[in-house]
Amino acid sequence: MAKNTICVWYDKEAEEAARFYAETFPDSSVDGVHRAPADYPSGKAGDVLVVNFTVLGIPCVGLNGGPYQKHSEAFSFQIATEDQEETDRYWNAIVGNGGEENVCGWCRDRWGISWQITPRVLLEALAAGGAEAKRAFEAMMEMGKIDVAAIEAARRG
Repeated sequence: MAKNTICVWYDKEAEEAARFYAETFPDSSVDGVHRAPADYPSGKAGDVLVVNFTVLGIPCVGLNGGPYQKHSEAFSFQIATEDQEETDRYWNAIVGNGGEENVCGWCRDRWGISWQITPRVLLEALAAGGAEAKRAFEAMMEMGKIDVAAIEAARRG
């Protein structure tokens, strides 16, 4: 068991979300499904209560805690992609499965979890600082899904 695990609150769909993540991302899996031993405020004995899963090697727990907590962009998974093909694959999987687009490489899955699908070229440009970072940042601010070619062009000036 990992010493630090991300716990993500779901209404009742933790297992469905974990299975989607395991199908979508490499080095991801559903590691355990645990049922409630007794009734609880938002469920009954035998309902799926906790799901242990891994997303890109990061251990997570999905808690079916009911409708009491809502997600926001204050928590997100940031996925560093290698190229446009990988960026498109993840973005399209999340948005195409009932999710929604947002700006600057952000999208939200159908369970309300935010994802940043961020090509490494953008991260490298921002880390470079100076005029290169400013141009890449300004280009990114006009995008939904990140366009790798446009970021590369902005880096070059």
